[in-house]
Amino acid sequence: MSNARLPTELWVKAHIARCSSIGVPITVIKRGDPDSGIVILKLNRFEAGWEVQMQGRDENGAVVWQPALEGRRVQETDADAFIERQRNYDPDIWVIEIEDREERNLFENQEM
Repeated sequence: MSNARLPTELWVKAHIARCSSIGVPITVIKRGDPDSGIVILKLNRFEAGWEVQMQGRDENGAVVWQPALEGRRVQETDADAFIERQRNYDPDIWVIEIEDREERNLFENQEM
């Protein structure tokens, strides 16, 4: 059985369209490898701070979201510093910023 995956760029564009269709602001902060770059989400939780989640894969190859920074909400400068360290290690990473007052991860549980 094939474990074919969509190229990251196409996968990101589909999620941007989904977020835009429901009125959730989303911005590509940094473009990574168009075919296979992983995604970091920078989630604006407004008064509660910023949350960072990193894309991973489970044992079956399905996308999972792993909280960075021990799952803490942090100041934007701390979120940016963490993301910059990750991009220094892997420049193929995509960075997506989402502003959602309902605090959803709109990339979660989406098979693509």
